[in-house]
Amino acid sequence: MCDRDGSFYRNFSRRDFLKSSVVATAATVALPPSLAALLTPTSALAATTIKATHGSGFCNMGIFLAKERGLAKADGVDLEFVVTPSNTEITTMFGAGLVDISMIPYSNFMTLYDAGAPVKIIAGGGVQGCIIVAKDGIKSAADLKGKSFGTFQADTLEVLPYDYLKKAGLTFDDVQIKYMNTSPELAQAFIAGAVDAICHIEPYATQCVTSVPGAKVLSDGIDLYGAGYSDCVLAARTPLLEENPKAVKAIIKALMVAQSQAEKDKDTALKDTVGTYYKTTMEAAINASNKQPIVVDQRNQTQFIIDRGQSMKELGYVKKMPDKAAFDWSFLEQVIADNKDLYDSLKLKS
Repeated sequence: MCDRDGSFYRNFSRRDFLKSSVVATAATVALPPSLAALLTPTSALAATTIKATHGSGFCNMGIFLAKERGLAKADGVDLEFVVTPSNTEITTMFGAGLVDISMIPYSNFMTLYDAGAPVKIIAGGGVQGCIIVAKDGIKSAADLKGKSFGTFQADTLEVLPYDYLKKAGLTFDDVQIKYMNTSPELAQAFIAGAVDAICHIEPYATQCVTSVPGAKVLSDGIDLYGAGYSDCVLAARTPLLEENPKAVKAIIKALMVAQSQAEKDKDTALKDTVGTYYKTTMEAAINASNKQPIVVDQRNQTQFIIDRGQSMKELGYVKKMPDKAAFDWSFLEQVIADNKDLYDSLKLKS
């Protein structure tokens, strides 16, 4: 897909990315035998085990807690994670039908939806927490001109810097974009001085700021989008929605329970996830913990996500902007109706 240059991608072709997204909607890509064996599709009707992919930021904490604490088991559902080698495989495996659900950046979801994959956004994951960090001496968008910038392809972490530069009258042609594979790799590239700036999620953005003398946050997204902007969402394949709605609602309920638990006891939630899922220090995680909260009810972010489709279109990842048909909030609304006390206990919601 890309030519490699050291530890990062170079000369990325969005046309190739689009081709891979289209292929992912219809076929399984070549995978190592050991991994492929874990991904054999199962009937949604027969299964009480739901296979999922996930990212690595705090926006995934809800699904991490749901897994670690077995929060869906009371409703007869086991959540099984399929670990991916890099961020790209999260999108590919979900689009190919190798997993049932995915906690995924809304931007990656758009590439699948635009390519015709049978997928829907059914709940939220986390909000905010997309942060542009630059080395000492870079104080504004103008200072980024000619500098190297690390991010992920077709990610919310690419959309934010694109929008940030666009607002300042600049484009990606004014910077040297370097595409990375994983969250730890992106953080280490900045800490090691391999790139001048990055856009990263929490807790890695805070780790970068505290690890590099003089490092500065240029944007936390709130200055551009306003408070509570969506980052990642829970998406599901349409066959699962049609064949096993009970399991879908069990997962959404588990995410609500996880949000409630994290809001009431953030320290324990961090102890259960830092090290296992977050490759950073507890100190950095605590410092960053309030910057990217869990929000399962993101119905108020529908238009925001649709509007970001314009940037995805300009970047060449999608041919058209998504519409409201990309969303199915009915399962979330049923869970809310059936669990009023739980929903009312949540601090953050639409």
